[in-house]
Order: sequence, then C-alpha cells, then structure tokens
Amino acid sequence: MTQSRFESIGAYLPSAVLSTKDLLAKLAAPPSFDLQAITGVVDRRVYDSSADNYEDSFTLACNAARDALSRSSYEAGDLDVIISTSISRSKDRDFMYLEPSFASMLGKELGVKGAIHFDLSNACAGMLSGVYVLDRMIRSGAVRNGMVVSGEHITPISETAVREISEKYDLQFASLSVGDSGAAVIMDRSVDDADKIDYIELMTASEYSDLCMGMPSDQSPGIALYTDNRKMHNESRFLLWTNAQREFLAARGQTFADEEFDFVIHHQFGASAVVYMNALGEKEFGTPMPPALNVVEKYGNTSSTSHFIVLHDHLKDKAVPKGSKILMVPAASGIVTGYVSATITSLEV
Repeated sequence: MTQSRFESIGAYLPSAVLSTKDLLAKLAAPPSFDLQAITGVVDRRVYDSSADNYEDSFTLACNAARDALSRSSYEAGDLDVIISTSISRSKDRDFMYLEPSFASMLGKELGVKGAIHFDLSNACAGMLSGVYVLDRMIRSGAVRNGMVVSGEHITPISETAVREISEKYDLQFASLSVGDSGAAVIMDRSVDDADKIDYIELMTASEYSDLCMGMPSDQSPGIALYTDNRKMHNESRFLLWTNAQREFLAARGQTFADEEFDFVIHHQFGASAVVYMNALGEKEFGTPMPPALNVVEKYGNTSSTSHFIVLHDHLKDKAVPKGSKILMVPAASGIVTGYVSATITSLEV
C-alpha cells in the first residue's frame, strides 16, 4: 500500500519579539486575570512593518517554502502540487487576496511549473487539513509529491484589540495570544516503514461552531470559552478526538498504548490547554500520554502553522531522535479535531 511521508520541513519566524508584558502595557484596561499565566505566552514574533521589508502573509509563506526547499531533494519545478492553507492572505502589504489563489502566486514566485495548485482554509487546522488532502492524493497515485504551506500574518488582530479593548473582560483577549509565522512541509511517497505518515483523520463538529478555541476567562482558567456551560463544552469537544482515535484503533485491534508514541504535539493555543488535553487523553485512553512538545511560550498561537513550527523548532534543537513516532492533534474553531500519526526518520533541520 502506498503511503506518504514528510520529506522536508521549513519555517520562518520574524526577528522582532514582543512580550506579553509589553503588549498588555498598551491596554487602556488591563485584564482582570493573568493572561500570561493562563495562556503560557511569554513572547511572540511580530512581522516587520518597515516600508522596505514589510512581512505580509505572502512573504512569511515564501520564506518558509524556500526554507523547506533548501533541504529537500526536490527543486521547486519538481513539485506536482502546492496547497496554501493560510487563514490570513495579505500580499503587497495589506491587500487581501482570494483570486488568484495564494497557491498559484506562491508557485509562480518559487518557480513551480505545471503543478496543481489550490487554497484550502480550515481555521487553525489549515496545514493539517492540507496534509490530509495531499496524503490522500499521494496514496491514490494522483501525484508523486507536493508542498503544504502557510503564512500567518495575524498580529494585526492584536493591534486592533489593543486599540479597542476598554473593559477588564473582552472577547478580543484571545487576539493577544497570537504570533506571526510561516511554515511549509514537502511530502512524497514513503519507501520505509520507519519514515511515513501512519494515518491521518480529521473531523468537524458543527454543533460547536460558535466556540472560540482560545478565549481566556477568569471563570475558567486554562481552557476558556464564552459560553455559560464552559465545563461541559470543554470536555465534550475534546472527547471528539479521544473517542474517534480510540474507535479507529479498536477497529485495527489496537489500543492507544500499543501505538507507543514518543511525542504529542497539540495546537499551541495555550500551555494550560495542552496540560488539560493530555490529562483528558490519559483519562480516556487509560494510559499515560507521551511527552508534549511545545513552543507556545516563545511564539504564541501561530494559528494554522503551529504543529509544524513546534516540529521544526524541536528538530532544530535535536530534541526529536530519528525514528520518533509523533501524534499531532489539531484543535480549531469550527470545531475541527482529529489525529495524525507520523514516524519521522529522514526529516532534519
């Protein structure tokens, strides 16, 4: 059976660093809770706003794509497909593009010729949704390889929040946890069981479509929602992941413990949120969860790029040994969740 793998990975983070302390100092009305303690975000990267080096979504995505290509065995012209999954689609500073597609413009800039190209947006699960589609395309034989790329120029929502928040509790506080970034991953056919995407499944639960994934609240520290039944919604939405993966594995005659994951990467929407999700996973699967890889304290919530920013950062630090089996768990407004199992051997930074 044909399977895919992560062939190379790229990332780009702006050089400018903005601390949560400095960001909150700009507010007219500081929050009635400790935003840094709840989210775990100490710093985030912020785009260059200078006239000569302005970093919009397109710039961030291009830089990440070039980084991935720099360590790939493929040239840009070798790619069969390019999938752009950005939520933000700013180019030429602050112009937002729907057509032509970001993927086609990125492909042209990178020198991709004759490839399939399309955009796919699925909130913070965007890159993993792109990986899902590309995995299926490779498995079916429709393409040999391709790139999933995203550039998230999203700290302007923090700038807006700072200007508009006038109360000690405001729905825009979630906007203060974001950071700018770009990420890209090139995928091709696996030729080794020690280097492959074992499986990937995603799902959307529209009954939770009104919920924000990262809204801080002094009434429910850690993971917070702006609904009256916070506790019920918190647990039930994450049970979508554990129930689905447990059923998937049971159909294969396996348990979560049998998978022997080395690491788990959750969406980086809050440090305490990751602790909560791991505790829930341990309870539901009946076995300890693998160590969680995180970068939220350094980069904040980078939206659709977050899983690959985490992976790139830890690969760069040589913290992910060859042959590691990694579980990625998306969590996006919508609500989108799921699970990705990938064994990584050749991927390097």
